[in-house]
Amino acid sequence: KPPISITVVEARQLVGLNMDPVVCVEIGEDKKYTSMKESTNCPYYNEYFVFDFHVPPDVMFDKILKLSVIHSKNLLRSGTLVGTFKLDVGTVYSQPEHQFYHKWAMLSDPDDITAGCKGYIKCDIAVVGKGDNIKTPHKANETDEDDIEGNLLLPEGVPLERQWARFYVKIYRAEGLPKMNTSIMANVKKAFIGENRDLVDPYVQVVFAGQRGKTSVQKSSYEPIWNEQVVFTEMFPPLCKRIKVQIRDSDKVNDVAIGTHFIDLRKIANDGDKGFLPTMGPAWVNMYGSTRHYTLIDEHQDLNEGLGEGVSFRARLLISVAVEILDTTSTEIVSSTEVQVEPVSNISEVSAHWMQTKKTTRLPLHVFSFSATGKIEEFFLFGSFLEATMIDRKIGDKPISFEVTIGNYGNQIDGVSKPPAAKKMKKKEGGGESDEEESELIQQNSSEDEADDDGDLVSVSSTPPMKPVITDRNYFHLPYFEKKPCIYIKSWWQDQRRRLYNSNIMDKIADKMRNTVRDKLKMVQNFLHRLRFLADEPQHSIPDVFVWMMSNNKRIAYARIPSKDILYSIVDEETGKDCGKVKAVFLRLPGKKGFGPAGWTVQAKMEIYLWLGLNKQRKDFLSGLPNGFEENKAPRTSPCLQSQVFQLRAHMYQARSLFAADSSGLSDPFARVFFSTHSQVTEVLSETLCPTWDQLLVFEDVELFGEAGELRDDPPIIVVEVYDQDTVGKAEFIGRTFAKPITKMCDEHYGPPRFPPQLEYYQIYRGNSTAGDLLAAFELLQVRGRAELPPIDGPTDSERGPILPVPMGIRPILSRYRIEVLFWGLRDLKRVNLALVDRPRVDIECAGRGVQSALIQNYKKNPNFSTLVKGFEVDLPENELLHPPLNVRVVDCRAFGRYTLVGSHAVTSLRRFIYSPPDKTHNNWASAGRPTHTLLLLISITRDYIFVLIWGIQTIRSLLYPQNEEKEEKKKKKKKKKGEVEEDDETDESMLDWWSKYFASIETLMEVRDRFCSILFCSILFYSVYNKELEAEYDNFEDWLHTFNLYRGKAGDDDEAALDDDRIVGRFKGSMCMYKLPLSEEITREVGFDPNMGMFQSIPHNDPINVLVRVFVVRATDLHPADVNGKADPYVVIKLGKSELKDKENYISKQLNPVFGKAFDMEATFPMESMLTVSVYDWDLVGTDDLIGETKIDLENRFYSKHRATCGIANSYSVHGYNVWRDPMKPSQILAKLCKEGKLDGPHYGPGGRVKVANRVFMGATEIEDENDEHLALTVLKHWEEIPRVGCKLIPEHVETRPLLNPDHPGIEQGRIEMWVDMFPMDMPAPGPAIDISPRKPKKYELRVIIWNTDEVILEDDDYFTGEKSSDIFVRGWLKGQQEDKQDTDVHYHSLTGEGNFNWRFVYPFDYLMAEEKIVISKKESMFSWDETEYKIPARLTLQVWDADHFSADDFLGTVGLHCWSAIELDLNRFPQLPCISIFKQKRVKGWWPFVARDENDEMELTGKVEAELHLMSAEEAEKSPVGLGRNEPDPLEKPNRPDTTFLWFLSPLKAIRYLVCNRYKWLIIKMIVALLLLMMLGLFLYSMPGYLVKKLLGA
Repeated sequence: KPPISITVVEARQLVGLNMDPVVCVEIGEDKKYTSMKESTNCPYYNEYFVFDFHVPPDVMFDKILKLSVIHSKNLLRSGTLVGTFKLDVGTVYSQPEHQFYHKWAMLSDPDDITAGCKGYIKCDIAVVGKGDNIKTPHKANETDEDDIEGNLLLPEGVPLERQWARFYVKIYRAEGLPKMNTSIMANVKKAFIGENRDLVDPYVQVVFAGQRGKTSVQKSSYEPIWNEQVVFTEMFPPLCKRIKVQIRDSDKVNDVAIGTHFIDLRKIANDGDKGFLPTMGPAWVNMYGSTRHYTLIDEHQDLNEGLGEGVSFRARLLISVAVEILDTTSTEIVSSTEVQVEPVSNISEVSAHWMQTKKTTRLPLHVFSFSATGKIEEFFLFGSFLEATMIDRKIGDKPISFEVTIGNYGNQIDGVSKPPAAKKMKKKEGGGESDEEESELIQQNSSEDEADDDGDLVSVSSTPPMKPVITDRNYFHLPYFEKKPCIYIKSWWQDQRRRLYNSNIMDKIADKMRNTVRDKLKMVQNFLHRLRFLADEPQHSIPDVFVWMMSNNKRIAYARIPSKDILYSIVDEETGKDCGKVKAVFLRLPGKKGFGPAGWTVQAKMEIYLWLGLNKQRKDFLSGLPNGFEENKAPRTSPCLQSQVFQLRAHMYQARSLFAADSSGLSDPFARVFFSTHSQVTEVLSETLCPTWDQLLVFEDVELFGEAGELRDDPPIIVVEVYDQDTVGKAEFIGRTFAKPITKMCDEHYGPPRFPPQLEYYQIYRGNSTAGDLLAAFELLQVRGRAELPPIDGPTDSERGPILPVPMGIRPILSRYRIEVLFWGLRDLKRVNLALVDRPRVDIECAGRGVQSALIQNYKKNPNFSTLVKGFEVDLPENELLHPPLNVRVVDCRAFGRYTLVGSHAVTSLRRFIYSPPDKTHNNWASAGRPTHTLLLLISITRDYIFVLIWGIQTIRSLLYPQNEEKEEKKKKKKKKKGEVEEDDETDESMLDWWSKYFASIETLMEVRDRFCSILFCSILFYSVYNKELEAEYDNFEDWLHTFNLYRGKAGDDDEAALDDDRIVGRFKGSMCMYKLPLSEEITREVGFDPNMGMFQSIPHNDPINVLVRVFVVRATDLHPADVNGKADPYVVIKLGKSELKDKENYISKQLNPVFGKAFDMEATFPMESMLTVSVYDWDLVGTDDLIGETKIDLENRFYSKHRATCGIANSYSVHGYNVWRDPMKPSQILAKLCKEGKLDGPHYGPGGRVKVANRVFMGATEIEDENDEHLALTVLKHWEEIPRVGCKLIPEHVETRPLLNPDHPGIEQGRIEMWVDMFPMDMPAPGPAIDISPRKPKKYELRVIIWNTDEVILEDDDYFTGEKSSDIFVRGWLKGQQEDKQDTDVHYHSLTGEGNFNWRFVYPFDYLMAEEKIVISKKESMFSWDETEYKIPARLTLQVWDADHFSADDFLGTVGLHCWSAIELDLNRFPQLPCISIFKQKRVKGWWPFVARDENDEMELTGKVEAELHLMSAEEAEKSPVGLGRNEPDPLEKPNRPDTTFLWFLSPLKAIRYLVCNRYKWLIIKMIVALLLLMMLGLFLYSMPGYLVKKLLGA
């Protein structure tokens, strides 16, 4: 049950303003969330999640993996969904390496399908099972990954632009549903209501892409009619492969599945040029599951849920599937993706005229229902049981019968219950097995002998019961001799034969191809796979045929035969592969019983003949029976005229690698051979997994029925079962295999090429797993008279009594061999019966001969052997393939001459130990070897230009500094264009450290190597970074010393294969060498040949040796989370022998990718302390620390290996600096030692940089003055594999990546650790101090950003008085990951032109890791956190422009993302003329940058520009010249020269009047004042005029 691991790296281009995004990862019901990132549309997470499921693979692959981005989620509210992405786990598993790596998932909004893309999430998804290891591709350069379109998370072949589509699943009707309630309830209801009801309330549930839809419930109906459709809205092509359609029974307590059918969308669609969208039906689909008999608790309920193979027909359902691509631009489209359920019209009924014409025939009424799914035809199924053997004796000796069913036809026990009379009169609308038809069949079988139209056939679906006869102690057989029982069943189905015929044709093409083509395998494999895929027909109307064995009216065991395999056609190619053929069928127990030990025994073996075809083609149904059979008109039997008598000879030679069935880890095997109704056994060989029986079993007088020619070409099958004999109780089953004998008829000659038969290997199976191989031959000889049989020559062995050995022509030809065994030592022996092993000995045995090692006197003190080499002579077959295994057994010698078995190992193939004499022609290579200069040429072609780097010893420095060369070059080019003076950027030697070398090795070089594999030589790598364990690269360091695991205890079964590790009780170290006698004298005459050592010359001594072991742990990656928060607090523990080093105080908080950078020194004595364990533990504040994972390294094999794994050979020799030579021996000393050990001539150093070793001349660089010999010697060491005879690749300076495993989760990686080990013998000069690989400390920097001005900022507000557009602008900025430290400028009020003047300074202190180009932030995750967590985040500066509102939330206007790391990087597609520079090089940058925001159409629009100056200083420089924030002291900025109009109107109303009113309406006001004065004068005039007039008139 592989875990699913997901890394959410980052998200980009999320749609929405100023959001706080969280990513939710959901698989099935499980949900996990990342942390929340504040106010950003491109959050960076780099968080790792693991989901563990304990379900069968099919269920897991159907689970939907959903990634969604949620905006502003917190404890109180669930947040709003931005977008989701869905795919099923099966899609991930079907990818190469079962993973997507660094791919972008495109988000879409499920509630609004017209909205388009909502953003992208970059993630890694892997489904990694036992034994798979995640191969992390080395990251390509960042720019490639930033190409989102080119790296979308989609399987191969899926178009980048996916469209929305509607998936219509129409559910019309169902038939033949089983009872889903007890009859007692029905009788109670009947008593109350007075009518009989159908005992099922069905509805259909459809599940697709994580959504489910249900039809309505049809109460009480065995034949419900729904006529409804379930509509899903999903992207097309969908990343979910299967639609699950399930009929369920509605119940008050809980609903139960009646049957399940999966529709694989790939099988009903075609993506080719002439392809079509998924389309199916209307078609009947058949559902299978548990037996139809209703019980309250159904033990096989899983089968109804679609898990495992159904053992009985449950129902059939009429459905259709269609897909329609949506046009999301149209206005009337429903934009939600909710599942809809709608009614649909019934499928067209058949015309009345057709009904009339057919009514005259004697067919049941319901047959004329409708023809939308094909014309309904009468089918005829015939079966004949020729033999029933190997019936399990556990069944008991009650009479046994066999029942055959197709759909509900023929099912007599639990078909469909009898309907009431009222229903019988109604016209049925079923398409097949309706109730009255069923009852009619049953009546026919039981009472009436009612004949058919043909007047000769009655439906008979079961054989007459018969008492079984004993075959041997395990099995019965049924005495079917002269008369073979037959069955006949008539049934009515829609005629969809054409589909099945096509399927059969494709199967036959595939079979032919498989048999004929052996070359061009890969291409053919793919083609075959495709053919088999196409041959699986999703729309077949005829259900599968079931054969049930019944005893005591109970169903015991079954076999299921696909109907297409026995379907008849006039055309031979269209006929099913088993139609009209006698076939061996093995019955098995239903459901889960059929797995595990109970299912291993055969329930019964049938020789059965089946034929299915139209009733009108019935005359051909006997055509395939062996000649000599004829139909007996009395039903049920067909007598046989011809019987042939044969003798079977089973030549049982040997078996190997058998299953360990005893607690000793061995077995006492014997084989039982079954043929027809006979069985015989071989002798029992005790305590071995590789028995050589060498026995001939003769079966006399085997009577076989059938025609001679057919028996010759297709003889019956032989079953061989291997058992383990136990002293008490029954023999235990080990495994089974099948074989076909070679047949000789009496008129044939017994001689080549067919006879005598050759021994062959047969794979032995135990359930689904393999349990060994059997080497045997079988011949079947026809008997007429005794004289004709070939004689059985060979003596009856006097020792073995009457046992016949395998005769001469068949047994292999033997030759004399000598096997020499190197006994080195024993390791890690576990206790035997609670007693420690004290005086062990190793016994070696092969083909009855063997040798014993010397006794180890005190295992605890020294577990190595005193005598190293012993040998023995043995007769072995000439043919290497037939060599018997070699058995290694370790025994512990106790007091009083007792000894106990500790453990054993069987070396199944001796091929790798066969000695081949050295080829003399290779000894004198006159050719000078390839000159290997230290100058290496690398041509790197980038998109824009070509540059050539030449690496010499001196120029290597430029590469070691992990800045990207290309950027450097580009920058220089740009400067040259502008005519600037280029500043010298050479990196200082002192800046380089071990990490420079490490990063240069994995990043710069991997990038280049991925692109130009052909050009790069490996020797450029400063470090060999192995993506796996070192031993995997160097064949486990078994160049001369091999390790054999010793096993004891019973082997585990099937899924428990991983528990084999628990059976390991120790390891034997040694080797073998096997050669034919006599040996040529040249070898033994060589100088210094030690006869005691045999073929193992020049092997070091195995006395104890003291060693200094230095373990370097670099970092761990992808650790399995150990804490509730989905993180871990890892630290390293090193164990070697009894000493243990814990680095607990230096645990790394909340990290799944911790960088340890530690070196540990330990002293050890080989061989006692040779197993190094490096573990990573999770630190816990309370309770014990948990083991995350560990890795074990056998140091001894490394230490003695010829590959020299003690200390890696560096790429260049230097005496000081970061690249210092680590080995206490200089290259010249190492070379001299190797030459001496290999008896080579040399080394001879010559002038001109030449060095000669064993007739090979190597060239080195001549420009180095100091220590020239060392550089030359190093050149030879790096090419040591080119030296003849003794040469092999020497291990370079390296870092190895080892998987971490946890004993609680065997076989599943818990993360990986990068490390290496150096070993130095204590009797040599001491090595220098360990090199420093402690993690780089981030450097403190201060970024000062001065915002001078803005321009063209969009105007948001309308003026209260004047109505003109304006904005109150301010700028906000922060460094990515430090949103809480965001800083704002003051507000430039009332900007009428979009111009703002600020002269405002932001200051951001931060810690930066130069090598990784990341900012390092340490902060507590929450107030409850115990300690701070360290995050590494790309260095990016974000600036935003806002419109300040005093009475409502500020309006967001636009943002610009400035990436400090590779310059102020904007959207380069929009501003191509912008050069890319790094502020860490440039230090000071000033310029204008655009603000962008998304408009309503989701496109980027320009919302303004900002003039800013960025100044980067190290912390020391910043301390020397401090500055103030904003415009404060020290070094204050002058106040901006803002227009007079920038103020807040309600704070200075007079100013507001002056600027807002006066400026604009000056003349208007003057005019208004003049007009007012005039009006006042007029008013006064009018007011005073009458009085004045009166006065005047009256003369007052």
